[in-house]
Amino acid sequence: MDRNPSPPSSDAEDEQAAGDSIGNTVYSKHWLFSILTKLIEVISPEKSDSNSNREEVQTELDEEMENDICKMWDMSMDEDVALFLQEFNAPDIFMGVFAKSKCPRLIEICVGILGNMACFQDICMSVSKDDNLGQILLQHLCDSDSPTLLETSRLLLTCLSQAEVANIWVERIRENPSVYDCVCFIMSSSTNVELLVKVGEVVDKLFDLDEELMLKWIKNGSCQSVGQSTDDSPEEHTDFKIVPCVLEAAKQVCSDNPEGLDVYMHILQLLTTVDEGIQAIVQSPDGGKETWTLLYGLVCHELCQPDDPPIIIQEQKSVLASILSVLSAMFASQIQQEYVKMRKNMPLIGSLIRILQNMEDCGKRSFDNSKKSQPEETKKLGTVEEDFHLKILKDICCELLSNMLQELTKENILEGLNQGYLNEQKCSCAFQNLLPLYFTSVESFLEALREADQTLADSLEKRFPSLRLQT
Repeated sequence: MDRNPSPPSSDAEDEQAAGDSIGNTVYSKHWLFSILTKLIEVISPEKSDSNSNREEVQTELDEEMENDICKMWDMSMDEDVALFLQEFNAPDIFMGVFAKSKCPRLIEICVGILGNMACFQDICMSVSKDDNLGQILLQHLCDSDSPTLLETSRLLLTCLSQAEVANIWVERIRENPSVYDCVCFIMSSSTNVELLVKVGEVVDKLFDLDEELMLKWIKNGSCQSVGQSTDDSPEEHTDFKIVPCVLEAAKQVCSDNPEGLDVYMHILQLLTTVDEGIQAIVQSPDGGKETWTLLYGLVCHELCQPDDPPIIIQEQKSVLASILSVLSAMFASQIQQEYVKMRKNMPLIGSLIRILQNMEDCGKRSFDNSKKSQPEETKKLGTVEEDFHLKILKDICCELLSNMLQELTKENILEGLNQGYLNEQKCSCAFQNLLPLYFTSVESFLEALREADQTLADSLEKRFPSLRLQT
């Protein structure tokens, strides 16, 4: 009589498991292949299915299928798994999903898996060179589903961050005007902070990589049809301009996401590196007042406040450098605008001096700590690296402060003294940082100060002998 076969020996089990493992992982080839097969079946239902059933399959995922492909999504972060998926043409399967599925969750997951796979250079190169796939992915920036938009943006950022393929995507985006429309629509209308941050990172990377693309987007004034029919499609909007869209996104993220604020302030800073960008800011219908008001409020009321510890400057140095750079460019070009008149901007001068004071304090503490805690061979390197970032902020801060000081009148200075924005200690800090590079500005300020407070002016001249009047 036939008997049930005996279970395989432990050696046989190990051999079988080893043959089914993906690379050096414990993940099963058979299991992953079965999920890919199910995925194909989801987008290619049997002909005998009714139309209604086919529609249901396309718009919703059953719980078991969703759990399985989410596991595959997690697994795809492993390079061996990603290479296995590439070998079995997973990107082509995902193309089929994008072309046929009406299920937002399924599309989101497939884009997310591609995003994980693209973290590995060879796969990223293969995905990037597939123009059909690239065009389809860019079309998903016009999607009305926020999770899909988020994963699409993450995938684009991953590819743009790899030097070997970045130019492929820059060129593809430059040739696709709908990307500008969709990105502007997201920045101007979304309240999803996570999505806004990721889209901002994409724009920031694009502008950093390609000035020609940035100039093109600056000059874009109207949106072309995107070819989407959803209610949230940007095709109804007819006047997207990059600066108002960036400002709107910055307002959304500023209170909830410091990293996101840093991203959008850096976008504005990149815009001011070209004349067209500065003009786009200051020649807006309000003359740049909205931009100035937002940035002024951040510096005077949100960042590096009097009750913050001086070390906060290390955390905020990047975003402050971007903000002050934009303010400096605007001040230099809009000196006649009412919103930059000095009577309204004494708090900003006080904030600039406070930033310099905090940098001095933080620099001293960092130097003392590095001397105590670091090995001798790393002290110099660490100090140089840290000072480099603070020096950038100091240079930008000093440029703006010098321009503002030389515009002060006797009345402005009296107001600043009465309100506490100026005093001997603060003026000394300003002079210490501005001299000798900005001697002319300091001299101009000191001349107005003599009219407002001769005693204070005399005291400062004693501290800084180079400023004494030459008779």
